Amino acid sequence: MRTLTDHIVSGDQAVQLEIAVLDEPGQGGAHHDYRISGSYAKGQKVPIQHHMDDAVIHIDLSGATTITLARIKFQNGPIKENGVNGITLEALLAIGIDRLRSFQNGPFPCQENAIALMHCEEALEWLQKRTLARIKRGVEGTNQK
Repeated sequence: MRTLTDHIVSGDQAVQLEIAVLDEPGQGGAHHDYRISGSYAKGQKVPIQHHMDDAVIHIDLSGATTITLARIKFQNGPIKENGVNGITLEALLAIGIDRLRSFQNGPFPCQENAIALMHCEEALEWLQKRTLARIKRGVEGTNQK
């Protein structure tokens, strides 16, 4: 297991999210399974969301603990060969873009978010161009170049 730290701002003393890479690289050289965890202090109320009805339950912890906040599984292998078995980077970028757009339309828009939004949109555009080129070559959804 490997831990990512790219999301941590140097000098920030706050408790950070922990990102763990849970698998070995696949055929294309990328990892497919990530866990994002958060730490909670003794006595802190931890919201647990029930996925069936989105009810939020608070649990008092007797000691400090770490809980998994999200598990992100990316597509592993070509869809035509393996079916849909995970999300795409494009889907994850779309979520980030939506959040940045919402922040910019909220009460605290800023230049930093505007620039981040522009670069995320550009990253998504380049990934979509790659997919279009693969469609034109007839190799999208396969392990062919």
